[in-house]
Amino acid sequence: MKKHTPKNEQEIIHAELEKLQQHNKEYLDTLQRLQADFENHKKRTIQEQEHHIKFAAHNLIHKLLPLLDTLDNALKTRPDDAGILMIYKQLFSLLESEGLHPMDTIGKQFDPYLHEVIKKEPSEKDEGVIIEEIQKGYKLHDKVLRHSKVIISSGPETSR
Repeated sequence: MKKHTPKNEQEIIHAELEKLQQHNKEYLDTLQRLQADFENHKKRTIQEQEHHIKFAAHNLIHKLLPLLDTLDNALKTRPDDAGILMIYKQLFSLLESEGLHPMDTIGKQFDPYLHEVIKKEPSEKDEGVIIEEIQKGYKLHDKVLRHSKVIISSGPETSR
């Protein structure tokens, strides 16, 4: 029979200690990874909530655009009508406070991400330059809510 010597006991204890330290290190690594994953999840959730809040009115605003167009057209035919102007300004101001803003188009270069071409016409402008806006386009915050419907230049007519 082999006798336990203090040296063997110390080796066993040292081996057990190393094994426990290794387990401890693995648990710490796992905990740190889980903590980082949780923090990332928390940040992602906050960003998603902010996005949902920012664009919560998207559908309603989109449904109100035809009304805004109608008021805009009414102002073009009756520019001196103070009642129409007041309603238009109130509605536009409300929509603007929610993040709606019209896109500037005339004289700009056609961009398929912002504009929808209805027609090409010859003009003195370079090819692809917007010469007329048929329907105003809008962005809600930084996203296109409705594309501008435009007429673009096909460039100057060349005589044959």
